[in-house]
Amino acid sequence: MRVEERFLRYVAVNTQSAAGREQIPSTECQWDLARLLAEELRSLGVEDARVDGHCYVMGTLPSNLPEGGEGVALGLIAHMDIATETSGAGVRPRIVKDYDGGTIVLNEALGMTMGPDVYESLNKHLGEDLIVTDGTTLLGADNKAGVAEIMTLVEYLQTHPEVPHGKLCIGFTPDEEVGHGANAFDIAAFGAALAYTVDGGELGELEYENFNAAAAEVEVTGNVIHPGYAKNKMKNAALIAARFQAMLPEGETPAHTEGYEGFYHLQKMEGDIAHARLSYIIRDHDRTCFEARKAFLGEVRDRLNAQYGPDTVRLTVRDSYFNMKEQILPHMELIDKAREAMEEEGITPLAVPVRGGTDGARLSYMGLPCPNLCCGALNTHGPYEYCSIQDMEKIVAMLIRLVQKFGGKNGREA
Repeated sequence: MRVEERFLRYVAVNTQSAAGREQIPSTECQWDLARLLAEELRSLGVEDARVDGHCYVMGTLPSNLPEGGEGVALGLIAHMDIATETSGAGVRPRIVKDYDGGTIVLNEALGMTMGPDVYESLNKHLGEDLIVTDGTTLLGADNKAGVAEIMTLVEYLQTHPEVPHGKLCIGFTPDEEVGHGANAFDIAAFGAALAYTVDGGELGELEYENFNAAAAEVEVTGNVIHPGYAKNKMKNAALIAARFQAMLPEGETPAHTEGYEGFYHLQKMEGDIAHARLSYIIRDHDRTCFEARKAFLGEVRDRLNAQYGPDTVRLTVRDSYFNMKEQILPHMELIDKAREAMEEEGITPLAVPVRGGTDGARLSYMGLPCPNLCCGALNTHGPYEYCSIQDMEKIVAMLIRLVQKFGGKNGREA
C-alpha cells in the first residue's frame, strides 16, 4: 500500500484527544485507530503487535542480521491523536495534483483559500501533489503522516528481507497533543535502546532541542453585589482576570516570537463577576528563563491579591516536559545517522529547535533518548494543514536508510 493511501485511510478515523482529562486515552475514539493499526501490523507479519490497556500500540520486527550482528534496538514512534483547536471529525481530504504555485480553493462556499502569499511553504512544493482539507476541519497530518510513514516502512522491510536491520520497535501513542503521550508509555515493554519520533514538520527537520513546557491555571474569585450599590464591595472576577493578562509582557506571545524565544500563551479565558478562569501554556528553551516565567506568574498573582484580598487569585502551575537536548547530547549518533540518511536521500537536514512538544522530550527524560524527525506536516492544528505526497515518500525512503545504520556487525555502522 502506498504511503498516501495509508494516510488517507487513517485521517478518516477521528482521533481527537481532549485536554483536562486524567484518563489515558482522553477520548474513546482513539481506540478505533489503535485497533486498526495493531491489526494492520499483524497482517504485515508483526506477530507481537498489540494494544495495551492505555491505548499504546506496540510491535517488534526482529533483527534479520547474521549471527553476531544484533545491532542496536531502535524505536520509531508516532502519535495517533490529533490537535484539539480545530475539529477533527469528518475529515474530507482532497489531493491537489501537480501544484502550480497559485491559490488553492479549500472551500468556495466559505471563501477559504490558501496561497503562497500567506503560506510561504507552498513555494517549496511546486509540481508536487498536495493533500489539503475542505476548510472545515484540520487534516491530521500531525501525526498521521508519521504513522503512515512508519507503517509503510514496516511493509517495505517485511517484503524486502534482504534489507539488513537490527531489532526495530514500533510504537503509536495516544494523547500527545494534550501533553500525556508518554505518561503511561512502557519503555521496558517497548524494548528499544534508542528511538526517534516521526512527528516533525517540514521535510528535513531534525529536532533535538525543544521548549521547556508548563501549563498554568489561574482562578479568580469575585464578590457579587447589585451594581447600583457596589462601591468598595464588588470584586469583578472577569475584570481581575483581564488585569492578570494585561500585566504579562505584551510582546512575549506566540504571535511575537520565533526561534529560541519563549512565550506566555493564553489558550482559554472564561468568566463572569463571580468567577473567572485563565488557561496558559508557558514555553522557553532556556531552563533559567523558563523558571523565571513561572515565578513571574506568581508575582502577578501576589500583586493582585495584595490589591483585592488574599486568595482572590489562585495559580496552579504544572510542568509538562523539559528540553531534551541534555539527554540527547550523550547519544549524538542519533543525530549523525539521521543527517547521513537524509543526505543520502537528497534531503537537506534542517536542525531546528522544536517550538512545540513531542513525546520524544518526555521519553528522553524517562530513559529512552528520542529526537524528532520530520513527517512532512505543514500548517498544523488548523484547516490550512496540508502535506506533500512526494515528501512523505522521501521520508519513507529516508527511514529505510536510517534503520540500516543501526545494524551492528553486518558491515554497517553500530
